[in-house]
Amino acid sequence: MHDPHDPLDAWDDDDPALLHAAVGPVRRIHAEEAPKRPRPDARARSLEQDEREAVRTAQHAPFSLAEPGESSRYRRDEVPARTLKRLAKGLFAVQDEFDLHWLGAEQALAATRRFLAEARAADLRCVRLIHGKGTRSQGGESVLRPRVEAHLMQRADVLAFASAPTNQGGTGALLVLLKSDRGG
Repeated sequence: MHDPHDPLDAWDDDDPALLHAAVGPVRRIHAEEAPKRPRPDARARSLEQDEREAVRTAQHAPFSLAEPGESSRYRRDEVPARTLKRLAKGLFAVQDEFDLHWLGAEQALAATRRFLAEARAADLRCVRLIHGKGTRSQGGESVLRPRVEAHLMQRADVLAFASAPTNQGGTGALLVLLKSDRGG
């Protein structure tokens, strides 16, 4: 119902005066007066913190998920067991791989971080990390495998990993399933 004494009823819905009547007096801010807010960092701080924690934990990881020669398997709770089985059978297309042979443990972890960051930036879902079986290592056991596995378990962007099937490197390589930035 129209009330002739209500100032809001006097204007059309599209009229800027309606806003002025509803809000009240305002002061126009010119561009040079507007406060300059720094743009937020394009990199997520929690990701950086996760990375640092994963590095710290993996640096002295004394264990592997599996005994030498056995297959490794790991999945986050939200990943169905069926997905891990498919990964372990090599049923996901490997979109890129990185060979860590001949790198020291610290170099291998740094290279793994860079490789996974690049894979995520390219929205790759499945990659292969070749860490070797450790047959040439002192003691005949892999030095890289336990550290790489511990690092992968700490990363929020790693959904699952499994030792590759025999024809893709067996226990000397890991297939890694990564989170997608596009909702998966």
